[in-house]
Amino acid sequence: MRGRAQNVRNPRTEGQMEQRSKFALTLDFLKPITPFVRTGYKTYASGRTAFNAAMSYIVKNAISGTYPNYELSFADVLVSRGTLETAKEPTAEVSAGSFIIKTRPETSGSGQPTDLMMPLIFNADKGEAVFSTAGAARSTGQTTLATPADWAGDTVEVYLGMISNDGTQVANSVYIGQFNAQ
Repeated sequence: MRGRAQNVRNPRTEGQMEQRSKFALTLDFLKPITPFVRTGYKTYASGRTAFNAAMSYIVKNAISGTYPNYELSFADVLVSRGTLETAKEPTAEVSAGSFIIKTRPETSGSGQPTDLMMPLIFNADKGEAVFSTAGAARSTGQTTLATPADWAGDTVEVYLGMISNDGTQVANSVYIGQFNAQ
C-alpha cells in the first residue's frame, strides 16, 4: 500500500522546475531502454542503481537549452559506460526493416575478440527502442538489429556499446548518428 506523498516545501521554485523539466526529459528517453541501461551502466554505478547513474550522466552532460525549452542532445548521451575498449569507427547501414551495424573488429586495448556488441536504436517520436545486450562478437565486425514495420520513415538515433563475453566489463557507447528507418 502506498502512502500519500508528503507536501513539498517549495514545490515551484525556478530551480526545482528546471530540474524537474530535465528529469522528465531524461526519463522519457530512459524508460524504453531501462533493461539496456541496467546492463550498460552496471559496472559504473557504484553506490547507486545503474538507472540512477545513467540519469545523472544524461542530466549533467546531454541536456541543452534553457528552461523551459530543454532538448536532449542525442550525440552526447552515453547509453552504456565503462572502461572496456569502445567500438572502433562504427557505422550503420539501413535496409528494409533492419539496421546492419558495423565496426572494425581489431582491438588495441582492453577489448577482446569475444566482446559482444550492444546495438541500440531509439525512436524519439514513438518513445520506443529496440536493442540487444548480447549481439554478435566484436571479431565478426557487424551485427544486425530489426526494427518494427511501423517505424518506416521515422527518424531514429543509433548507438553501439560493447560488453565483455563474461559480462564483467562494459564500454562507453558510441553515437553512430541519426537515420531514417525503412
